[in-house]
Amino acid sequence: MTTTEINRPAADAAGTPARSTDALVERLFDALLSTIDIQSVYLGDRLGYYRALAGSGGSTAAELAARTGTHERYAREWLEQQAVTGFLDADDEPDPARRRFTLPADHIEPLTDELSTNYLAPLAKFLIGAGKHMDALVEAYRTGGGVSWAQLGNDTREAQAAANRPLFLRVLGNEYLPRIPDVDAALRAGGRVADIGCGYGWSAIGIALAYPEARIDGFDVDLPSIEAARRNAAENGVADRVRFHHTDAATGPAEAQPYDAVFAFECIHDLPDPVGVLNTARRLAGDTGAVIVMDERVAETFTAPGGEVERLMYGYSLICCLPDGMSHQPSAGTGTVLRPDALRRYATEAGFSGVEVLDIDNDFFRFYRLTR
Repeated sequence: MTTTEINRPAADAAGTPARSTDALVERLFDALLSTIDIQSVYLGDRLGYYRALAGSGGSTAAELAARTGTHERYAREWLEQQAVTGFLDADDEPDPARRRFTLPADHIEPLTDELSTNYLAPLAKFLIGAGKHMDALVEAYRTGGGVSWAQLGNDTREAQAAANRPLFLRVLGNEYLPRIPDVDAALRAGGRVADIGCGYGWSAIGIALAYPEARIDGFDVDLPSIEAARRNAAENGVADRVRFHHTDAATGPAEAQPYDAVFAFECIHDLPDPVGVLNTARRLAGDTGAVIVMDERVAETFTAPGGEVERLMYGYSLICCLPDGMSHQPSAGTGTVLRPDALRRYATEAGFSGVEVLDIDNDFFRFYRLTR
């Protein structure tokens, strides 16, 4: 198929493209181009091309290859593709060997700044990492089995952690938690925190950095994630106040002293036993500790077609979250699209009296407080 074969569909009076064969063909073709862009971003990120180009003043293919330890011919093809798709600028030099390519200043942040909330390179890594397991996903769909985080491997682990890192380090403790007055006061006074499903530990580390007196315990069932979290805590100078534990939150941990706050950041929808984990959270918080859940800001009810966030979350669910949840049986089989009513049901079954949606504004996440 060539682009000349794509017929642009007419729009209705509201400007919405008409539903037609041509409209779907156009959408699928655009998706194909976007998929190629995602694959190219994965290559550029993993090979260090974007970081080498950032602030370099421009590079030839040979210069980029030399700086990154890669092959010049492949570097040139990647550079040319990136210029053709509009991610890089290229000069007018007719000789490919002498042509120079530049990463525009406006593109540096989303492609290289690991602490920016605009950093989107991890999403490419996530999709490519999950895509490596399509055969296993097909088998899971046929049999009702699953594909666990352990099977998905380091690309997906690292991408998930990197995608949320800016939020946890820059926003969570500085903007969001201060909007929960009693939690903010407890943490400033040196309160104890349990972080359930802590992953690479960025949420626990972010809380520790924002609240120098707080002490945090992070819990996760994935050992490689716990090992990475311990390294991250040490590198950020908070290992004296942040401890990470390899344990299943549905059956433990056993703590004699209640925590002042128990958090579950973007993990409840992944869990095969969300009720068991929420019951643990209630126990860890005792009679007075706060229990806070952050999960996806999906629509409150199923509506088709849905918005962009809904489409994104269903996409994650198809290739990662639902297969991971189903890989451990028995499983609630929640998937990424955890609607408020479903969380309320889980919370009630775990012994909570209600769920309050907190006044914290984020395009992708909704914050809940579980009440006794």
